[in-house]
Amino acid sequence: MSDLKPSEIVKELDKYIIGQDNAKRSVAIALRNRWRRQQVPEDLRDEIAPKNIILIGPTGVGKTEIARRLSKLTDSPFIKVEASKFTEVGYVGRDVESMIRDIVELTVNMLKSREQAAVKGKAWEIAEERMLDLLLPKPKTQDAHLPENVTEMHAEPLHDTIQESSSTREKLRKMLRDGKLDNRDVDLDVSERVMPVVEVFSNVGMEEMGINFKDMFGSMMPKNTRRRKIKVPEGMETIAQEEAQNLVDMDKVVSRALEKVEHTGIIFLDEIDKIAEKGGGHGPDISREGVQRDLLPIVEGSTVMTKYGHVKTDHILFIASGAFHACKPSDLIPELQGRFPIRVELNSLGREEFVRILTEPKNALLLQYPALLKTEDVDLSFDDAAVADIARIAEEVNTRTENIGARRLHTIMECLLEDILFDAPDVKEKKIVINKKCVEEKLKDIKDNEDLSRYIL
Repeated sequence: MSDLKPSEIVKELDKYIIGQDNAKRSVAIALRNRWRRQQVPEDLRDEIAPKNIILIGPTGVGKTEIARRLSKLTDSPFIKVEASKFTEVGYVGRDVESMIRDIVELTVNMLKSREQAAVKGKAWEIAEERMLDLLLPKPKTQDAHLPENVTEMHAEPLHDTIQESSSTREKLRKMLRDGKLDNRDVDLDVSERVMPVVEVFSNVGMEEMGINFKDMFGSMMPKNTRRRKIKVPEGMETIAQEEAQNLVDMDKVVSRALEKVEHTGIIFLDEIDKIAEKGGGHGPDISREGVQRDLLPIVEGSTVMTKYGHVKTDHILFIASGAFHACKPSDLIPELQGRFPIRVELNSLGREEFVRILTEPKNALLLQYPALLKTEDVDLSFDDAAVADIARIAEEVNTRTENIGARRLHTIMECLLEDILFDAPDVKEKKIVINKKCVEEKLKDIKDNEDLSRYIL
């Protein structure tokens, strides 16, 4: 983070997200403030709370993508949750604390995978030795059941046998590395843990119970091993994975994961407008304010118990988003509003933005589809007029039906290229150019028929 200035964060986001400069600036400042907080004196550090953000705008304009790219840019733990899946304590639904448990679980698994990748070389060396032991069992140097004089009598020939075995082992090692033993079968004991399946039907706050039962029974039940006959390469992979797990210090991984979540975690709360009150609540809506009050201590800063230990949420960055069509941010309870001091409105996308989305980002659709068809030796390209027409149709359909932003481009592109994608393995003409005429012929009838376009586009 010391190398990432706010302007550079925005520049990185520009590679994947078109427009929305205000939102990019806000998240860049919030991210830089995290680094700044780490540099201030320790007595003041804990007093500086993260400036949480509400992104306001219709679906498909880049709200989620901004948060996701932000986490990848800084290697921060990230999780996206829908606020609408939570319900007030006492109603059936998920507990708000589950999002903290989920982000911790994700971070532990991510760091564990990295640690295993780091020790892969060492694990492979151990796996190689174990595989050679299977292919060439070591000779017994002494038999406890034989008298001493018999053991002495066999001492000389046995020494020669060990030297010969060592030479054979090195030859086998070379054959193993050269792949000459790939078709050989070995008998390998694969450990598997049999545990009873425990289903827990309970109220909110108890979804961890199933996991805890598994952990409890898992430690009580002995590990069962099953002998399997497998090929040498598969055996090497199995042994290497097992050894990599043994080499990883899980206490260190868990400690780092908890610290990473507490200081750099990002939680994206989508659809927060769905839990805002639109006047007096009755019936099913009565739990909306309750969900907000349950969320409040998590966003304000509290301690959540997970199976890996306690997690403080004081410095987790919360980015909320919502369309706010039927309500506004001021409909949230005042305490929760105060915990989201930064509010940014994202703009709806029009024709010009669609053209840029199709062509400019690193993951642009006009790069994805040619890359997919390249695997079938088909060379697909689009001329400028076709791109402009696709953008125009996307804008028109969004205006006439539901406005789903840039996601409309995905449905239009799939519809446009359906025949090409289906026939690609058998097509004789390997160079295909999509022009304006192709776009009009394929999409004209669907676009003009409003009822049809509601279902297809």
